[in-house]
Amino acid sequence: MKKYLFLIIVIILILILGGIYFSTRKEKGIFCIQDVKECPDGSFVARVAPSCDFESCPGEKEGILISLPKINEKIKSPLKIEGQARGFWFFEAEFTAELYDANNNFLGRAILTAKNDWMTENFVSFGGELAFVLPLTSSGKLRFLSANPSGLPENQRVFEVPIQFEEVSFRKVLLYYYNPEKDKDKTGNIKCSRDGLVAIEREIPITKTPIQDTIAFLLAGEENLTQEDIAQGITTEYPLEGFSLTEVNLKEDGTLILKFNDPLNMTSGGSCRVGILWFQIEATAKQFSEVKKVEFLPEELFQP
Repeated sequence: MKKYLFLIIVIILILILGGIYFSTRKEKGIFCIQDVKECPDGSFVARVAPSCDFESCPGEKEGILISLPKINEKIKSPLKIEGQARGFWFFEAEFTAELYDANNNFLGRAILTAKNDWMTENFVSFGGELAFVLPLTSSGKLRFLSANPSGLPENQRVFEVPIQFEEVSFRKVLLYYYNPEKDKDKTGNIKCSRDGLVAIEREIPITKTPIQDTIAFLLAGEENLTQEDIAQGITTEYPLEGFSLTEVNLKEDGTLILKFNDPLNMTSGGSCRVGILWFQIEATAKQFSEVKKVEFLPEELFQP
């Protein structure tokens, strides 16, 4: 009886070992065990023939592994960012992350800092926090940019993580554009006045900074105009290269002070042009009942 029992056990072991062997190997190739590994970002990778090692996690070949946020995670501001990157991603223990919506609109930037010695080829833990303005799309991307003190494009490493934004409520606002056909005098000459302003209704996310968000939306310019708007003669020179809103301050007397950055002097030019650029922002800001007057900084902006 014991002899038969022993033979049965041996046969079972042979069948098990044979099954494992033939499940991982075939005449024309090698088939690996069908298990998976979870990556730091929450995605999964499988084994790959012929070595049957796990394939690389997203970012591993580039030298960076993101643990927060998870891939396609719904995020809100401020966004906590954590992960590991090889030492060559850092310079002076830092590198950068930038957030964009699905239309490639820039939403915010963060400096990510090494948590231990970064002067190594090994993976180094890092972290940071990114505050961002609310997007106009439900999805976007978090872009990681390695430190690049050389400034050479071939030394720039980039890695992107797709994300989703938490759902937000929207409010209607007016964006003021310009139609020259509505701004002519009796002889047909363009007056370059506020008479040519046209209000277009749009929706933006409800935030604690509605004035700032609405003006930033206006400055995005042509991308907010439909083909129907354009066919009606509505136009704008925004966006202006390098021109951006950097600070908004509403005083108790209703004076709204808007501070801009214009490194390329894009707000200068003829009096007609700069006047219309001015009027668009002013009218858009004054739709808010609390705004009585608009002032621009620096003072040399919108000068003929």
